[in-house]
Amino acid sequence: MGSGPEPRPNRISFVNPSPSSTLSPKANRDLFDQSALSDLAQRLVEAARRAGADAADAVAVRGVSQGVEVRDGRVEESERSEGDDVGLRVLVGQRQAVVSTNDVSGDAVTKLAERAVAMAKVAPDDKYVGLADPALLARDFPDLDLLDPNIPATSELERRALEAEAAALAVKGVTKSGGASASAGMGGMVLVTSTGFHGSYLRSSQGISATAIAGEGTGMERDYDFTSAPHGADLLSPEIVGRSAGERTVARYNPRKVETCKVPVVFDPRVAGSLVGHVVGAINGASIARKTSFLKDKLGQQLFAKNIRIIDDPLRKRGLRSQTFDAEGVAVKKIALIDEGVLTTWLLDCATARELGLATTGHAHRGVSSSPSPGPYNLHLEAGTPTPAELIADIKQGFYVTDLIGSGVNGVTGDYSRGASGFWIENGEITYPVSEVTIAGHLFEIFKSMQPANNLEFRYGINAPTVRIEGLTLGGR
Repeated sequence: MGSGPEPRPNRISFVNPSPSSTLSPKANRDLFDQSALSDLAQRLVEAARRAGADAADAVAVRGVSQGVEVRDGRVEESERSEGDDVGLRVLVGQRQAVVSTNDVSGDAVTKLAERAVAMAKVAPDDKYVGLADPALLARDFPDLDLLDPNIPATSELERRALEAEAAALAVKGVTKSGGASASAGMGGMVLVTSTGFHGSYLRSSQGISATAIAGEGTGMERDYDFTSAPHGADLLSPEIVGRSAGERTVARYNPRKVETCKVPVVFDPRVAGSLVGHVVGAINGASIARKTSFLKDKLGQQLFAKNIRIIDDPLRKRGLRSQTFDAEGVAVKKIALIDEGVLTTWLLDCATARELGLATTGHAHRGVSSSPSPGPYNLHLEAGTPTPAELIADIKQGFYVTDLIGSGVNGVTGDYSRGASGFWIENGEITYPVSEVTIAGHLFEIFKSMQPANNLEFRYGINAPTVRIEGLTLGGR
């Protein structure tokens, strides 16, 4: 169904272990109690120091997830998974090693620490590795309201998925269901460092998605919609999700081809966030340090019009990617990556910051089996003033993109080329569906001409309003 935002952005989640009932009060208490995870992480760090590490940090994660998929009015799959995972990073001089396990029984903690230290001793020197400066560590942990204690039972997930599917099938022109799903849960993480940091958080996630199909055989079209949020109360209703999936699908039916041309291209909000993603990928400190980014020499320069601001906000309440500290324990903050069109910063963790002679920006991310690396949190492009209709009103011939296919963007050169489908714009109006085209240009030119509409909504990890770009090449027949 083409590319788009990931329908299930939060992979670590907890839900009720019973397939037909909610958690008991005791189970809830056990679920929310992170003392065992904290104790495990602390023991790992202490064991690493005893084994000879100069410094160490440990990540402990516990996850349980439940999802239900339906098709044609029946439950097709009900899936549940759970597990504990721990990761230990040790430093011996300028050498580093990372190990992980899901077995912490018996003397596994001691053995894991000894193995990590032995690996570090034979690792190559890296003058940039090291824990965060203690002065940068988070001290305050504001409540970001990321936890919804009301965990829906599996029967409720089934109801949501079935209602979404029914709403999609009720749209005139939809011929069959592509399936619908619902999920819910919570997840927790603890980080402990040998420099004294101890942080943890809990996060819930719920989601509903639906896919619809129109037409038959080679003339089939499909589209989807979804909703996801930490709190169930913030989800769109199953009926809205399903109806939107059906309406999007029917609108795509019987697409036409267009001639190759150079026209204004307007990005639907569902795909406009990809443009923000290209900016953020190019200012990742790892790419800057390797000199593999087309923006490597552009810090402090005007790349966009003065009304453009791109914000990364890890402290947004109920945000899909919100948290109060990064994977090295560094305090995080809201920051304008692009401010009045100017590139203000790179995304840095401690290692890339040292390599570049800068200070970390608190953007370290890591899994249990990897060392930290830079990455964003909740991203958004600030809204402009025109409505979407006003944004396209003066376009005589143009293209409105609703789906992007493939990943033909060169982060080294900035060349942009992606498969797309959407609708033709004629005399300021969206008209017939168009498929099997390519949109191409250069990210410098795309950034310069970016015009956002006023319809920003916070639905994804990367959010943007409708966006207009001038003069892209549309490759058609």
